[in-house]
Amino acid sequence: MRSKKNMNKHYHIYFSGQVQGIGFRYAALNAANRYGVNGWVRNCRDGKVEIEAEGSPDDLNNFLNHLESEFGSYIKKVDRKELAAGGERKGFEIKY
Repeated sequence: MRSKKNMNKHYHIYFSGQVQGIGFRYAALNAANRYGVNGWVRNCRDGKVEIEAEGSPDDLNNFLNHLESEFGSYIKKVDRKELAAGGERKGFEIKY
């Protein structure tokens, strides 16, 4: 039987568009807590929002679908890269 840690996915994501100044980071924090996703979110100097998120495939899909449904009109592009899941981060935070 595989451990839950090995079944998790880990994404590094950039959201582009008009995604700063609209409550995106706080919505990401709330959605992460709701769906049990671990990681962080922060604004980038170039106007993007960056997220590192880890969790089960279903939890991550729910998390991302929530953000895209709430802010879809502001998001122009989503760049997502899958990384090796490590399981070392617990909780979700806003980085400043």
